[in-house]
Amino acid sequence: MPRPGPRLRLVDVAERAGVSLATASRALAGREGVSEEVARHVRQVSRELGYVANPYARTLAGGASSTVGLIVHQIDDPYFSEIASGVLQVAAEEGLLVQIAHSGRDPENELRQLRHLIAQQVGIILIAGSGYDDPRVEAEARAELAGFQRSGGRVAVIGRHALGVDAVVPDNEAGGRAIGAHLLALGHRRIAVAAGTPGLTTVADRLAGVTAALAAHGHSPDDLAVVHSDFTRDGGRVATERILHHHPESTAIIALNDAMAIGVLSVLRSRRIPVPERVSVVGFDDVSVAADLAPSLTTVRLPMTEMGRMALTLALKPRSTRPRRRSTGHTLIVRDSTGPVPAPGG
Repeated sequence: MPRPGPRLRLVDVAERAGVSLATASRALAGREGVSEEVARHVRQVSRELGYVANPYARTLAGGASSTVGLIVHQIDDPYFSEIASGVLQVAAEEGLLVQIAHSGRDPENELRQLRHLIAQQVGIILIAGSGYDDPRVEAEARAELAGFQRSGGRVAVIGRHALGVDAVVPDNEAGGRAIGAHLLALGHRRIAVAAGTPGLTTVADRLAGVTAALAAHGHSPDDLAVVHSDFTRDGGRVATERILHHHPESTAIIALNDAMAIGVLSVLRSRRIPVPERVSVVGFDDVSVAADLAPSLTTVRLPMTEMGRMALTLALKPRSTRPRRRSTGHTLIVRDSTGPVPAPGG
């Protein structure tokens, strides 16, 4: 039985009453959206358990604690704006506000944003975007989130491996394998990768999938020309210039997200290099503009809006003894930016 008093969490009241965390919160705060019968039941359970609210344990009860804090890497990247759209949809259904913070893929800035949200007494924290492959980098964030959860806060993440909380896990490695297999089936062997910022687990996972596809078809991963740059449209431009200079024999360029792929296509267009007749281009994510590019972009589709919905839905569920993981699946979307390898001398 849960202990009475300040150590009792709102989630304990919700579980005992058989209602969602948000419903228990609204019932105890006297907010609209809960029938009087349900509200009376929740209040009775609260009294029986001896629940005493505190600023953190009053998760979602009102004021700042009715706010969901969402930290994203890059708010102007369509990947994150589509995830945010899914979060906003669920928040609207639950009567919650969403505060969005931008980390710029800087772990120190992410930690500052995280601490700021905790100080603002938000009820739920969501973090969307790649983790960092050095476990020491994420140790402080993990500790902050653990303390926040002990105080009654709720957490879920998207695309993170090592924070010890509920997670929505994009199908990055399998998507990378699908891209590699697609290009190999078209006859491409001289493949370059606009790989994004080194040190990000998303970059490592997607690249691992590509190299696994090569190995499965008897090709050495050493033959892959990997060029790291920022995981942005401008980073895609920079990486493409380097690929054209150092690896001019490349017949295909894999961009490890669609933002970079847009930069790749921009440079190839400015150089009057035809796509896909001379160079095929593949992205990853299938952001909303991918089908409208010229040429339309072959890419791996992740259900980004649904990922945002999944993350907030996870956070609203009663906490489990072990962190829950939800895989997203993926779909290879073949469009006009990929074609057969050009004939020698073509």
